[in-house]
Amino acid sequence: MNDMLPPGSTIGILGGGQLGRMLSVAASRLGYLTHIYEPAANPPAEHVAHRLTTASYDDLTALAAFAASVDVITYEFENIPTAALDVLEKTHPIRPDRRALAVSQERIAEKDFLTGLGLTTAPYARVTSLSDLTAALDHIGTPAILKTTRLGYDGKGQARIMAPADAPAALAQMDGAEAVLEGFIDFSHEVSVIAARGLDGSVACYDPGENVHRSGILHSTTIPARLSPSQRTDAILIAARILNALDYVGVMGVELFVTPTGLIVNEIAPRVHNSGHWTQNGCAVDQFEQHIRAVTGWPLGDGSRHSDVVMENLIGDDIARVPAIAREKNAALHLYGKAEARAGRKMGHVNRVK
Repeated sequence: MNDMLPPGSTIGILGGGQLGRMLSVAASRLGYLTHIYEPAANPPAEHVAHRLTTASYDDLTALAAFAASVDVITYEFENIPTAALDVLEKTHPIRPDRRALAVSQERIAEKDFLTGLGLTTAPYARVTSLSDLTAALDHIGTPAILKTTRLGYDGKGQARIMAPADAPAALAQMDGAEAVLEGFIDFSHEVSVIAARGLDGSVACYDPGENVHRSGILHSTTIPARLSPSQRTDAILIAARILNALDYVGVMGVELFVTPTGLIVNEIAPRVHNSGHWTQNGCAVDQFEQHIRAVTGWPLGDGSRHSDVVMENLIGDDIARVPAIAREKNAALHLYGKAEARAGRKMGHVNRVK
């Protein structure tokens, strides 16, 4: 492919957490250098990257210098300030592009986009006041969940409403931020599809994985998921439709609820995804290499699964279990190099190959 970025080039990665770390490792296997841009000191990606810039996203001079030092830019998280993107985009393409970020950064924009494609989401309504919330509850009913439209992850920025009387307290938890009310979905389980789209428009999807959450944080992903053949096909087609509609380049995580009446889209993430970590030991080309291939113009790799896998996140004090896990047969450990274990902090994961 004439558009392939030559090995030896530098990939700029916004964000230096564990996803940036694993993207850097994948890039190095394909002969690339990586330059991490991260506001926090001593990020996990620093240990494996060629270069690190430690600066805030409002430091326009640092952003411009970072952009000038790389050949293409990607990211490990979606909440990148618009002003920072303005600076970076003047120098090099950002992949996935700004439309994907705009859609995923704001929950209502995301749901409007998905429903506009003819896909099904949970019922939703914008909430800016108690009267908005009351009207939305009258229409959607309870139980429901109130979420900030921006930011919020791993269960943060959310409040459950089990009865109308819970509305004032739930709204107070939003701390003045604009919110969206979502109706509860009667689903049997959640699955996610890790999908990729290349510069040439080709699409490759991994097998859907079945997710289990604890306290709002992903606990495990099991491959294969409990899906009928038609459900598996539908899940992959949904992911492909989203990628093509966005003219997307890179890897995306698409979370779906499995219901008696069909698949409902929960949310999309325009980046490599926690529920795709199983690909590191279940496929010849994992999600991190696939993302690097996409953003550098390589042909997409074969995403077919050669093994069944159960991925388990190691969160907080789970890191103390590492010596025992290391003795397990067919258990592949991936540790993130974080010095301090805190409650709710992802310290690593283990892929148990079946």
